[in-house]
Amino acid sequence: MEVHSLSGPSGTGKSTSALVFAHKIGVEAIIDDGLLIVNGVKVAGLSAKFEKNTITAVRRAIFTDDAHREEVKKALDTYKVQSILLIGTSDKMTKTIARELELGSIENYYYVEDVRSQKEIDKARFIRQTQGKHVMPIPYRQVEQNFFKRLVQRGMEIFSSKREKIGETTIVRPDFQQEYIEIGKHVYVQLLTYCCVQHDIVHKVEQVQLTIGEQAFTTITLQLKVPIDYSLPDQLYALQKNVQSEFFQHFGYELDAIHLHIKLAILKRKP
Repeated sequence: MEVHSLSGPSGTGKSTSALVFAHKIGVEAIIDDGLLIVNGVKVAGLSAKFEKNTITAVRRAIFTDDAHREEVKKALDTYKVQSILLIGTSDKMTKTIARELELGSIENYYYVEDVRSQKEIDKARFIRQTQGKHVMPIPYRQVEQNFFKRLVQRGMEIFSSKREKIGETTIVRPDFQQEYIEIGKHVYVQLLTYCCVQHDIVHKVEQVQLTIGEQAFTTITLQLKVPIDYSLPDQLYALQKNVQSEFFQHFGYELDAIHLHIKLAILKRKP
């Protein structure tokens, strides 16, 4: 069997990128957190994310349970898997998985930095730290709601470069994910508003809309001071740069897009 390893620290987005990466290198199966996924569908195993604490979650992920291990080994034979990607937090972990499942030696080692940009890694870490969300690279219908007390929601449909669907993701918040700091949406809005009103050309911020997820972007509606006796494109670009810089300084990652909707302030003439 052709065996590949993909490793990186928890919360850096390995599972989010797993389906696309496996498809890119021509691998049909994935082992992720105790699950065997073939062609984007879970066929065997029980996810470590169903566990109640981190210790049992790690044991589940490296197949220390006999019945769990044998179920996955049987499925590998049944589906005649010829190539597989093992996902873990380190080379040591993926080597342990390969040994437990008797897959043979790992031929290629990849790391999260090979499949995700630093910007994507920073964003994934932030979402894990502030929302406690984990991604499972399997369809929503295959995730049992009753395993999770707090959150299960649809993720994304995953497509190849040729626009063929190769799988889906589901977002969960495991019961063992107790430590995260939730930031209210008003905090982001206040920061973005403050950044804008400090800029010389801004008369008023009318509205701030923000989306944070796999894509993070904001749409800010502004009133500008008049008369406009300056280069508008240059000033708006400077404003976007300042917003991006302040957002990164406070939250540790960059927005994917900053949209500015512009209105001109109407100044009343004095009688």
